[in-house]
Amino acid sequence: MAWVLKMDEVIESGLVHDFDASLSGIGQELGAGAYSMSDVLALPIFKQEDSSLPQENETKHPPFQYVMCAATSPAVKLYDETLTYLNQGQSYEIRMLDNRKAGDIPEINGKLVKSIIRVVFHDRRLQYTEHQQLEGWKWNRPGDRLLDLDIPMSVGVIDIKTNPSQLNAVEFLWDPTKCTSAFIQVHCISTEFTPRKHGGEKGVPFRIQVDTFKQTENGEYTDHLHSASCQIKVFKPKGADRKQKTDREKMEKRTAHEKEKYQPSYDTTVLTECSPWPDTPTTFVNNSPTPAPTFTSAQHNTYSVPDSNSSSPNHQGDGTSQGSGDQLHPSATIQETQQWLLKHRFSTYTRLFSNFSGADLLKLTREDLVQICGPADGIRLYNALKSRSVRPRLTIYVCQEPLRSIQLERQDAGNGDSSNGAIYVYHAIYLEEMAASEVTRKLALAFNIPLHQINQVYRQGPTGIHILVSDQMVQNFQDESCFLFTTIKAENGEGFHIILK
Repeated sequence: MAWVLKMDEVIESGLVHDFDASLSGIGQELGAGAYSMSDVLALPIFKQEDSSLPQENETKHPPFQYVMCAATSPAVKLYDETLTYLNQGQSYEIRMLDNRKAGDIPEINGKLVKSIIRVVFHDRRLQYTEHQQLEGWKWNRPGDRLLDLDIPMSVGVIDIKTNPSQLNAVEFLWDPTKCTSAFIQVHCISTEFTPRKHGGEKGVPFRIQVDTFKQTENGEYTDHLHSASCQIKVFKPKGADRKQKTDREKMEKRTAHEKEKYQPSYDTTVLTECSPWPDTPTTFVNNSPTPAPTFTSAQHNTYSVPDSNSSSPNHQGDGTSQGSGDQLHPSATIQETQQWLLKHRFSTYTRLFSNFSGADLLKLTREDLVQICGPADGIRLYNALKSRSVRPRLTIYVCQEPLRSIQLERQDAGNGDSSNGAIYVYHAIYLEEMAASEVTRKLALAFNIPLHQINQVYRQGPTGIHILVSDQMVQNFQDESCFLFTTIKAENGEGFHIILK
């Protein structure tokens, strides 16, 4: 205490102005040799003394502390940030601790606070393209989330919410005065965002970040209180345990001198203070109503991907209009380009390409689009721009036999011409699957027949026998075969059968 008082007298007397002056001032006041140089440098004399700045003890006591129950890696250099390995899908506890001193932030006493836990990219390069990276992950793993909260395991969390447009974040309310633990599950692995080149690539690191807010006067939790994060890598199940063991064995082989350059492994990971995530205040508060036009369109199209329009060349009678609508022309205006992007399920990139005309978008190379939109959506957008559709495995031509020529079913059925004046108009049926169910579905679409009313599809064989169309029969169809078909009422009076001739 005498030393602290003496130092205060030295500072107040004006003897300490800069580094050199501080050393000389201490020597004058305390006498040379009374304390070692290391004792002097350990004191906070380098800090700019200003009453407007927070005191040193305040910076050491953040209002909250978050501790994840997972061991840190021993293979981290002494002054580097800790690294923690997690298993995909495994529940890990994050303890939410009230670290306030008496009198700190009294306005939250007896009230709840909101915390948002998210998994984000550690690398700055991936942070810039986070939205595109996550959209690509979502496209490859529909229905999955990057981050989930294990609700049965969690303690003290209230009003848990997940936003469908924020797959990497969860939010909840909690009481700082009560014991609170949130168990999280990370479902993405680090190698999913690594470009595949030769195999065995190192996975990219993620960050677990916790942002905490208090309630404002209008009842919304947007007043930021505290943020902290830690660096992680996520492996396939049991992979984190193997990696931790490998790092430990490597460290055991190092000499004592080399070990001094590395951090020890701790049983838990303490999240360190950081800046709040940029879009944190509006992620869950204002995001629901505002992006409705964008995400409604995207969500609708997601569920309509496998519908009849997914058969790329199947125009089904109106091929001219559909073909002209599917192709983006160089003369397309900015507005037409935006409409084209929305129609082809690229609604998340309409803002990114808000100033692009058709010519601008068509000038982008495949590499450009992959870099901008990520691998999944980049390749899909490139193929859509170049009108690259999936080549059908089999093409057949089918015509519904006119009613007045049913009695003349064997007369000129193969050459598309009839002596009785009937006109035969064929529809092209493109099959992506060599299956009887695909034939039934495409026939129903092409001729506007309710699918549930078609009981069976037969092929007329020798002497007029009816042969059930099976997968094996479809696989033996010759490409570009021509068929006439008629419908007959089912024996039970419900629905009908289709007979291919």
